[in-house]
Amino acid sequence: MIFEPLLISTGVVAVAEIGDKTQLLAIVLAAKFRKPWPIILGILAATVLNHAVAATLGYLVAQWLSGRTFQIVVGAAFVAMAGWALIPDKEDEGAADRSRGGVFLTTLVAFFFVEIGDKTQIATSLLAARFHEVVLVTAGTTLGMMIANVPAVFLGEAATKVVPLNVVRIVAAAIFAMIGVWVLLAAFGVV
Repeated sequence: MIFEPLLISTGVVAVAEIGDKTQLLAIVLAAKFRKPWPIILGILAATVLNHAVAATLGYLVAQWLSGRTFQIVVGAAFVAMAGWALIPDKEDEGAADRSRGGVFLTTLVAFFFVEIGDKTQIATSLLAARFHEVVLVTAGTTLGMMIANVPAVFLGEAATKVVPLNVVRIVAAAIFAMIGVWVLLAAFGVV
C-alpha cells in the first residue's frame, strides 16, 4: 500500500506523543501566551523541520546524541528551564498583546529543540529507515504530532481563564524540574 508509511507514522507518533514533554510544552506555551494559532503554526513548522531532519539524517545523528553525556545535558537543560519558568516576563500580564511573530518564533525554537533526541524523533528516524520514504514518514509523524498537540494547546489556553498565570508558571517549573531530575537520575543509572 502506497500510503502505509504515512498511516503507520501518524499512528505511532500520535500514540507516542500522549503525555510527552512536548504536550506539556504546548500547554505551557498556550497558558503563557494565550494565542493558540501562532503556537499551533509554530508546532507545525518545528515538527516539519525536526522530523524532516530526523527522517533523512536521524540514524546518523542518533549516535552523536545518545549516551550519558547527552542525557546529562538534557536533564540540566530541563532543570534550567524550570528556573526560567519561575521568572516572570516583564510582559506576563500583557501576554495576550504579544505579536504573533514572537509567539510563533518562541514556539518554533522551543519545539524544535525539545524534540531533539525525543522518542518521536527517534521513531521518525526508524520509520524512515524501515520504509525508505522520507516525505511520507515526515508527513505522517508531523500529522501524529499535530493530532496529539493541538488539543493540548486549546486545553492550555482554556486553563488560563481559570488558573492564574503565576500558578501555571509554578506548576510548569515543578514539572520541568521533575523531568530534569528524572533524566539526570536515569543518566547515572539510578532509575
